[in-house]
Amino acid sequence: MQAAFGIVLFVVVAGAAVIALITFAGAGKAYGEIGKGGLSLRDGSDRPAHEPRGGSPAASAERLEELRQLLEARNRARVRNGKPALDVEAELAALLRPVIDPALEGEIRDLVIARNARRERQGKEPLDVEAEVARQVAELGG
Repeated sequence: MQAAFGIVLFVVVAGAAVIALITFAGAGKAYGEIGKGGLSLRDGSDRPAHEPRGGSPAASAERLEELRQLLEARNRARVRNGKPALDVEAELAALLRPVIDPALEGEIRDLVIARNARRERQGKEPLDVEAEVARQVAELGG
């Protein structure tokens, strides 16, 4: 029994070593496939050719069109439920309007007022405070 134990142990270890070598040889390919497939979150390197790059004008246009479609679908559901239809373009404009914190808007207003005081000391014409605040808020919003 003692002699058979050594042989069995050697055969099992040798078999495991062969299987380990085969697994190790195929591991590089397997690790390269992790995170790829239909359900993966893409990093952009496997982006389809027809899909626009993020931040491009085409991507912005696509986003705008998808938002419009969602609003139209919501409007159809409202009409089905007996509620009045809403103006899709007005809803879209409200969604795309930059949202700014009132405290930040107050700080911008204070800066414009200080800039106007400096312009007056330099003999320049002061800016319209509300128009300048609106311009800077729009600039911050994109």
